This record gives sequence, structure tokens and C-alpha cells, in this order.
Amino acid sequence: MATTVVMPQLGESVVEGTVGKWFKQVGDKVEQYEPVMEVITDKVTTEIPSPATGILLQILVPEGMTVKAGTVLAVIGAPGEQVSAPAPTVQVAAPAQPTIQRTNEPTSQRTTNLRLTPVVARMIAENQITDAELATIRGTGEGGRISKKDIEMFLKTRGAKPAELAPWEQPGTGELFRPTEEVFGKPTAPPSPTPARSGAGEEIVPLSPMRKAIAEHMVRSKHIAPHVTTVHEADLSRIIEYQKAHEAEFAQQGVKLTFTAFFVQAAVAALKAFPIVNASFTEQGIVMKRDLNIGIAVAIDDGLIVPVIKHADEKSLLGIARAVNDLATRAREKRLQPDEVQGGTFTITNYGVFGSLFGTPVINQPQSAILGVGAIQKRPVVIHDAIAIRPMIYLALTFDHRLLDGAIGDQFMQKFKRFLEEYPAI
Repeated sequence: MATTVVMPQLGESVVEGTVGKWFKQVGDKVEQYEPVMEVITDKVTTEIPSPATGILLQILVPEGMTVKAGTVLAVIGAPGEQVSAPAPTVQVAAPAQPTIQRTNEPTSQRTTNLRLTPVVARMIAENQITDAELATIRGTGEGGRISKKDIEMFLKTRGAKPAELAPWEQPGTGELFRPTEEVFGKPTAPPSPTPARSGAGEEIVPLSPMRKAIAEHMVRSKHIAPHVTTVHEADLSRIIEYQKAHEAEFAQQGVKLTFTAFFVQAAVAALKAFPIVNASFTEQGIVMKRDLNIGIAVAIDDGLIVPVIKHADEKSLLGIARAVNDLATRAREKRLQPDEVQGGTFTITNYGVFGSLFGTPVINQPQSAILGVGAIQKRPVVIHDAIAIRPMIYLALTFDHRLLDGAIGDQFMQKFKRFLEEYPAI
């Protein structure tokens, strides 16, 4: 009996995925649990195992196409087995969210998979906002959620002609103001391996799904949160001494002791001292996070991914170093699970490995802050009125000014700096 391969729902908020690559072709034999394809989402790139042993009879969704969770991607069966074209979708294995029925009926007569607050849902129903209208509302709440303020703004301009609106409320025209998907469209076939020519001396290289996701996430973050960056300098003499003294000891346990592990420890100490930095801003209020889940930005071939060290405050230096090694390795090998890139409350990005002294990183929504780590350089510094050479590093904290003020940001960084300069803590 034929078995279907279905686009999984890779997390509560992940409702679609892009087929990145098929590892098998029609006619190939596949073993149960053998990776059969690669799926790219805005969260992670992961391999999907075969649900059964057999022959790959049909591939229904080509590489590069983006489809909803539950869509049938392929069919596996016995050699020579004849199968009829399956239905385009099946029941999603994960608990399904209520779905939107795309009609022009008032929202009160349908359900929605938009994660709305009761107040917003009631406003939509009372004002009979249709799906077509709802699709035009850009959510400014946490994770792009539509807020009460968004609905009020929509109702204020609903039905008005462009000439009746103030200039700053009129929709813009041109490529700059159009969503990425409207400009480029969602791929309906595998992208051409040859870049398209756009004119003399120019060419257009198609955006990968991951690059699109990164672009949209960064633009949304800048749109949502007012970014402020504060830069501090730290002396890493004691960290380097400790790392050299214990490097061999950690290696005997199969763990490479990198500086990232110390930065995670410093972040934990600073977040405990200033828990507001571990919080998130929403229209309903400040969401205080009890868990300290530290995201570590990892550069990969086609972009950037941020695996998360869950409950970092419960781990020793050895445990953190092991987690950093494991997550970074599997991120580059595209073997992360969706849950391993979700739930972060604070992010560290180490652009210093590429020689950068300092930068102004963009907040990883819905978090309130991100720490950028620069290159370690020996520089002359004044200590007790004498010039000394020390391994120095610039640390840049970008934070959401809606939630954090400069005083808190600087105090957080002072705690982070002291932890590194006084390591190990006495």
C-alpha cells in the first residue's frame, strides 16, 4: 500500500515550508527513516526522513516550491505499484490550529489561524472585517501579531479614498514599498542554476528561501523595535589565561573550550542581575521570561541560523561548551531540529571571528536585546597610570528602546564586562 510523504508542521508557528532538495529521485529505493528530502523554513533547514521502506513512485512538489504544512509531497510504494494522484493535502500530524476559510464573509462567521487576542478577535467580528481586508493589515505586535492598535488604524482609514488620507498615511508605490513576495513571487519551480541577465554588466541571482526569510525577519525587526546600541570594552586577560589552563582538560572530555562559552556564562550572570533584558515588549505589557535561553548566531553557507542553548543558567562551563560545539556543528551540517532554534530569550553574535572590531547587530525578534562580540586584539591601555598591553575586545549591546533605557543597557554591560574581567568569580 502506498505511503505519502507530507510537509510536516515543524513547530507551532511554522505553517509552511520550502522543498530545498530531493535526495532521492523517482524510481529510487528508500529505507524507512532514511532522509529523503530537505525542507527550509524561516526557522531552520532540516532533513525529512522517509515514513516507509519502498520505491519513490512520485514527486509532487519540486525543489524550490513553498507549500503549506500537510501538503502531500511524494508517494512511496512497492515496485511497479500504480497509484492515483493523491489529494493535495492531508491531515497535519501536529495539533492543527483553526484555519482561515478564504471567503469574503465577516470574520464572525469563520475561524482564524491568526493568533489573535480576544479583544482583537472581537473587534474583527464586530466590525465585520473580511479576510481580504485582514490580509492588508500589517501586525506590529509580538511576532507580527495583529494588535488592537493595528485594527484601530485600519478602521480609521477603512473605505477612505487615497486623496482623503494624509500624505504619510497613503500607501506608497514602487518596488521599495512592496512586500518581497509581491516583487519576486513565490517560486513555483526550481530556480534556474544560471543567474538571469537583467542588463549590460548586471545579473539577477534568485533569492534562496533562507535569504528571503532572513531579509523579512530583519526588516520586520527594524520596523517593530527602535534600536539603540551601546559599546563597551573589556580586558580578556583572565579569560584567556583560564582557557589556556583548562583547554587540554576539556579536550580530554571531547569538548573544545571556545570563548563563546565564557560569553554565554557572562550573559547568564548579567541577565540574572537585570531580568528585564530577558523580557519581551508586547502591546499587552512586558512579558518576563523565567527561562534563560541563549541563542548563538552561526554563519552557514547560505545565511545565518541561531540555535538556542536552553536553560543556560543550569549548565556548567563544560555543559555550555559542549552545547556550543554540538549546536554549531549540527547547524553547519543542517541537522538541527526546529525546536532547537526556537524559544530564545537573548542572542549572542560573534562577528569578531571574521575580524570585525564591533558592529550594531539587529535584534532577533521577539527578544529585547542582542550582544555583538568583536575581535580580540592586543592594544595598549592605561592601568594604574601605566601603559600596558592587554587583549581587549569591544562588546556591543543592541536593545529595544521601548523596553530598555540607556541606563539599564549600560548597567547590564558593566555586569557582563566585570564577569569577564574578574573571571573566575571569587
